[in-house]
Amino acid sequence: MSAKPIPVPAEGKRLDWHLSHPYSARHVAIALLLLAVILVTGHRTEMDRMVVMTGEAAGNLLGLNDDSQVVRGLSRVASAMWPPVIASQEEVGRLPELNRDRLPAFARIEVQERVVQTLNHETLQLESATSQVEYLVNPLGYLWTVLVKMLETLEIAIWGTLLSVALSIPLAYYAARNYSPNRATYTMARGTISLLRSAPELIVALFLVLAYGFGPIAGVLALGLHAAGFLGKFYAEDIENADKKPQEALEAIGAGKVKTLWYGVMPQVAPQYIAYTLYILDRNLRMATVIGLVGAGGIGQELKGRFDMFQYGHVATILLAIFLAVFLLDQFSARLRARLM
Repeated sequence: MSAKPIPVPAEGKRLDWHLSHPYSARHVAIALLLLAVILVTGHRTEMDRMVVMTGEAAGNLLGLNDDSQVVRGLSRVASAMWPPVIASQEEVGRLPELNRDRLPAFARIEVQERVVQTLNHETLQLESATSQVEYLVNPLGYLWTVLVKMLETLEIAIWGTLLSVALSIPLAYYAARNYSPNRATYTMARGTISLLRSAPELIVALFLVLAYGFGPIAGVLALGLHAAGFLGKFYAEDIENADKKPQEALEAIGAGKVKTLWYGVMPQVAPQYIAYTLYILDRNLRMATVIGLVGAGGIGQELKGRFDMFQYGHVATILLAIFLAVFLLDQFSARLRARLM
């Protein structure tokens, strides 16, 4: 095969060529329109105020200004959260079944003074009175409570993930265009996936708490239904995008759709499916702490109760437990992916 010669312009001929501009007046108009929309929406969401307050906070930390609402508020909360609370104490008078001779491990009884305000009926003035109260103090009592609640949160996340996988597998089959039996089943499966994804877990948990009552059942169902929408979408798209050649080879020897899917598609998409599922498990663990705020079980209920009572030391302990749980699960997921893939 002969190579074509490179065209050379005639001697003395002036070359007249140029590159077109990378943008046009239309591009500039669109950019200006987007900038205007960003400025308007930014003002409506107080982004300008956020920038000013953040700048004041940075200036305060650098010693450029004397006061900052952001630094003042965060400092007040941070000081109230330290140190984290790991001990628990209860009034002995509220523990009628307490056996003083057989206290829980590491627990002890302490006598503390308590100042009580009482009304003097003669002078109608409040008077302070000091009384001594016995408390059962457990040095690790609250830490144990948080660990038990955190274990319940992890169980909610695991069961929510299992439920989502069980629901998403048939949804993904019928939502894959190349495997769905007909257009009607494809549309119904895609509509179901969109419906499950459109309802946030917190909203779903609110209604499920009304149906099932307070506890982990509502949490598991809320997480499972919402995550099934995501997994169904991801699974179906991977099925559609899988390499067609192994599938065509299996179909040529008479394999049905199920066998073609199992032997021709699953080996290709299995690594992505594992990654998706582990991500959903990690996400469900974090969301399980949020839906607990509405009574769907787990550490979220404890977090809301302590926050409402301004017990920020207890809140700090809960937040540290959540961070450690998410970190350990992330490490476990990374090692599992490395081993399986």
